[in-house]
Amino acid sequence: MVQDEAAPGAHTLPRCYRHPDQETGVSCARCGRPICPQCMIDAAVGFQCPECVRGAAVQPTRVATTRFGGRLTGDGALVTKILIGINLAVFVVAAYLDKSLQQQWILYSEVSRTGTAYGVAAGPDQWYRLLTATFLHVQPLHVGSNMLALWWMGPTLERVLGRLRFIALYLVSGLAGSALVYLVAGQGVLSLGASGAIFGVFGATAVLFRAARQPVGPVVALIVFNLVITFSVPGIDWRAHVGGLVAGVLTGIGMMHAPRANRNLVQAGTVVLMLAVTVAMVLVETARLTG
Repeated sequence: MVQDEAAPGAHTLPRCYRHPDQETGVSCARCGRPICPQCMIDAAVGFQCPECVRGAAVQPTRVATTRFGGRLTGDGALVTKILIGINLAVFVVAAYLDKSLQQQWILYSEVSRTGTAYGVAAGPDQWYRLLTATFLHVQPLHVGSNMLALWWMGPTLERVLGRLRFIALYLVSGLAGSALVYLVAGQGVLSLGASGAIFGVFGATAVLFRAARQPVGPVVALIVFNLVITFSVPGIDWRAHVGGLVAGVLTGIGMMHAPRANRNLVQAGTVVLMLAVTVAMVLVETARLTG
C-alpha cells in the first residue's frame, strides 16, 4: 500500500532549498540551509551550498601589509636600487657626457642689481631645481659615499614602510633640504647632492628603531658622526643635511605613529604638510629677494 501523504505526526526530513522535491538531512556548514546531494560541495568542514561557495570566491583577497601599511613585496630593496641607479646614471651623464646638465639642474638662485631673478628665485617654472639638484654629484667620491649610505640604510626602511611611503619620504626629505638651502642663502646659492635625502633616511631610521623599541644608539651615533663631518669639512652644505634630517624625522613620525584607523589619511597628510612647508620656505625667500 502506497501512502501519498505523511500521516499526522510522522517525522519528515527538510527539503533542499534549490530542489524542493528532494528531502535531505544535510545542511550547509556556513548558512545552515538544507542541501541535497546535487547541491553539496565539499568544504574544509562538511558541505556548503553553491551560493556560499560563490560568495567566498568573489570576496576580495586581503593584501598582506607591513606594520606601517605598506605592501609586502618580494624585493624589499627595489626602490633603493632604482634610486641608486638613477643617481649613478645622472652622475655619469652630467660629469662626462653632457656637462651642461649640471648647470640646468643645479640648485641655483640669484637676483641681479637690476632686479632680474634667475634660478629658483625666478618663479615656479624653476622650482624643479629643488628636486633635480638632489640627483647631481660633483665627483665619484661624492656620489659613491652617498649611494653607499643609501644602500646601508635604505632597504631596512623600504621593507617596513613599503615602496610608496619610502619613495615619498626620500623625495620629501630631499626637497626640504633644498628648500632650507634656498631659505638660508637664496642669493647666489649653488648646491647639489643627495645628502639631504640621505639624512632624511637616517632620521626616519632613528624613528623606526624607537618605534620598534630597538637600540637607537647606533643610528644616533651615525647621525652625529655625519653631522660632525658636515660642519667640519669645507664645501659641505650643512643646510641641506639639517633640512633633510628634520624632514625625515617628522615624516617618519607621521608615518610610523599614525593611528591604524586613519593610517593612510594621516600618512598622506604628513607628506602633504611637509611639501607645504617646503613651498612656504621657497615663497618666503623669493619674496625677500625680489620684494
